[in-house]
This record gives sequence, structure tokens and C-alpha cells, in this order.
Amino acid sequence: MPVPRLILASSSPRRRELLSEAGYQFEVVPPHESAECGEHTGESPRELVARLARQKAAEVASRVESGLVIGCDTVAECRGQILGKPRDQGHARQMLELLRGQEHFVHSGLCLWRRPDDQARVAVETTRLVMDAISDVDLAAYLATCAWEGKAGAFGYQDGLDWVHIAEGSESNVVGLPMELLGRLLEEMA
Repeated sequence: MPVPRLILASSSPRRRELLSEAGYQFEVVPPHESAECGEHTGESPRELVARLARQKAAEVASRVESGLVIGCDTVAECRGQILGKPRDQGHARQMLELLRGQEHFVHSGLCLWRRPDDQARVAVETTRLVMDAISDVDLAAYLATCAWEGKAGAFGYQDGLDWVHIAEGSESNVVGLPMELLGRLLEEMA
């Protein structure tokens, strides 16, 4: 059976990197901003990322004739609070102050949308992490690097931070694309 054309519905460099490192051939077609609408009242973090992944995949699928569209959305969660990408350094500081010394979770919604038959499959991966109780000095030093920009929860696990530890679950999920889950969904959709 021929491998379907894979289309990544994301402009995330980390997602592109993970797919490339795994040996996938794919195209990038970022979704329109309208597909990235935020939270709805009463929505859990898992419901949020599932909905946004589906919205992104559906929007891109509406613009391609054939292939398998990969939509993904990732958020961090700490003490019931959803942490997306920080707006600015002050917002990043607030997120990291909430996370430090705490157990937290990273949730990624993943949607595969097949064209032209419009079959879609959505699943969610959750990884449990713990952040050390880093000092104000270490926090300020990290914020000064701007490495937090564009990253859910204001940190990039892939940056080699020695103060964020995976307690249970997928490392690639924390980076932004749960590769093990993607492999399972690709098998199901084949």
C-alpha cells in the first residue's frame, strides 16, 4: 500500500524537527489563525487540545485535495490552570512561578484528517512532569534567554533544562508532537 502524502498543519519548528528526525516525508501547510481559537468555558485541557487539533486539521484539509493532514495542539496544565504560549516575558514569569516546585502535565491533541474521504481520528496524549523549585536568580536567567517564547507553559523541554523532569509519559509529547501516538494513528488510518 502506498504511503499517503503527509501534510503538517503547523508552523512549529519543533514539530517539523520531530517528523524529520523520525524519517517522515511531509509538507507544511500552516492553518489560518481562525483555526487556533482559544479556550471555551468549562473545557478541560484535554478537550481543548483535542478540539484545537481537529480545527487545525480540518481547516488545512479544506484546502488540500488529497493526503493525510496532521493537526496538533499542546498546552501545559498546573493545578487545573491551562498554560498555553506566553504573551510576553511577564506572562512567562507568571507561568514559571506557578510551575516551579510543582507536578504538572503537558497535553497534546492529535488529529489525522484523511482527504478526500474526510475520515478523521482524534486522540490526546498526556505526560506528567515535575519542575524543581528553581531560584528567582535561575528563573530570571532563563527568562533572559527568550527560550520560553512560543512554548506552552513557557519552557522548552528540548532545551536541555536540568530543572524539568518527566515523571511519566512521552518526551516527544512535551516537545510538541506525541510521536508514539502519531505512529499508532497512522497505522489505524492506513
